[in-house]
Amino acid sequence: MPSIDLTGKVAVVTGSGRGLGLAYAHALAAHGASVVVNDVDETVAEQAVKSITGAGGTAVAEVVAVGTTEAADRLVGRAVGEFGRLDVLVTNAGILRDKVLWKMTDDDFDAVISTHLKGTFTCARAAAVRMREQGEGGSLILVGSPAGQRGNFGQTNYAAAKAGIAAMARTWSMELSRANITVNAIVPVAATAMTETIPAFAPYIEAMKNGEPLPDFLRKGEGFGTPEDCAALVPFLASEAARGITGQAIGIGGDKVALWSHPQELRAAYADGGWTPETLVDAWPTSVGAELQSVGIPAPKLPEA
Repeated sequence: MPSIDLTGKVAVVTGSGRGLGLAYAHALAAHGASVVVNDVDETVAEQAVKSITGAGGTAVAEVVAVGTTEAADRLVGRAVGEFGRLDVLVTNAGILRDKVLWKMTDDDFDAVISTHLKGTFTCARAAAVRMREQGEGGSLILVGSPAGQRGNFGQTNYAAAKAGIAAMARTWSMELSRANITVNAIVPVAATAMTETIPAFAPYIEAMKNGEPLPDFLRKGEGFGTPEDCAALVPFLASEAARGITGQAIGIGGDKVALWSHPQELRAAYADGGWTPETLVDAWPTSVGAELQSVGIPAPKLPEA
């Protein structure tokens, strides 16, 4: 089995002070990459750096809230100033402001879009500029979510941002292909502060915190595990072994890895001279509308008592 060696590569991981981002940063460092850790909390960021260097890795912290061009330039500049280059960007930083549509404020919407969607855009743009200047390729790894793939109740802002991130990955994979820069979206599912509030998961996450393993129906059936279970995908996509993988949305969690499909036409019908509302009423049930698509993240299939 070939080993993944990222020695000499430099990575920026946004939102990597804790949770999934910290797991990604640890995995990159464990495979030889030098890592710029990012968080809005200086204490959390420095603790993350200490945990990486304590395990034998190389890391520095850059404390800034992503979203603006200035923040993106600081992150890329820190990587270049500290380590001389940039090869990998992981856009993990995110926040939640969950509310149903009629209760969501402008501030709720704008804050999530700014951090997730604009933060991914500004950081990826700054990274792409640097990687293209270096002329040696690189990897943009954008963090998506099942909510962005299927929608999720109460998450207008978050689902929209994550759907946009997947669309940007597909677009940038085309734009950056000639520069040998791969761009992929990953869709992690893990026990984090964001998921432990889901009632179906809560007792199992609590048991896991007490040292009990997650059951197979979660690890395999739901693809649900720890942040560390999701981390393997990041050094893989950052490595030479994944040079031919770009423009994809790849799910990972627990014992499961999966490839998400791109949106595509499923059925079509045709009417000579075009459609009218009346002909649509007549044709819809037996043609295009014969089997409509489901929405939302399916509830976990719990074992029978």
